[in-house]
Amino acid sequence: MDGGPVLAFLRGEGVDGVGRGLFDVLAFDDATVEQRHDFIQWLFPLDEPSAAVPGAPVLSPAEAAAIRDDTLAQCALAAATDRMDGFYRRTTRWLAPHDHNHLRITRIIRSLRLLAGDAAADAFRDAILWRVEATRAPVSARSRGYWMTA
Repeated sequence: MDGGPVLAFLRGEGVDGVGRGLFDVLAFDDATVEQRHDFIQWLFPLDEPSAAVPGAPVLSPAEAAAIRDDTLAQCALAAATDRMDGFYRRTTRWLAPHDHNHLRITRIIRSLRLLAGDAAADAFRDAILWRVEATRAPVSARSRGYWMTA
């Protein structure tokens, strides 16, 4: 399969920038998800550079199209979405006015919109906003605005 490093990673055939495979990353416990900052760009890639992690992959238009058309990559995106949804349901640290997870949430929504479609992006966003509302968390209007426009 030739299509780029992110496609290979999402197909379970390649590794990220530090040698981890898709299933290694999906198996992270919640503490590791919270502490590590170099995996989200591989699970939820974008077509622009990461401000947080220099050297993170940047999708070309061709690789983005290949991911959209690849069944295994789409399954990986769904599994990654489930993993991160579970993380946000089980943890509360991010339910604050400002937190690095707010940037991750924006990335996830944008990546899903680019690679899996509006329905997947909107479903993830709506689940996050529901949790914020249900807990009456003081998440900033700025973060919520980013999520709404992602």
